[in-house]
Amino acid sequence: MPTYEYKCNDCGYLFEEFQKISDEPLSTCPKCGGAVKRLIGAGAGPIFKGSGFYHTDYKVKSNSSGKDNSKKD
Repeated sequence: MPTYEYKCNDCGYLFEEFQKISDEPLSTCPKCGGAVKRLIGAGAGPIFKGSGFYHTDYKVKSNSSGKDNSKKD
């Protein structure tokens, strides 16, 4: 369920409400009882699940000349 942000037209009170998508938008301010407007939100960012992403998860680019450029002591 998304979280919607509302702003009161009378007192300017900003608040968030956790609602179902199918629920009607709120019409009254919980603080003063005035009319509210639902604001357009930025939305949620991506949610990454799992153990994470690591450098070793990706293919290492090899040297095209075939030479080993690493220093040996």
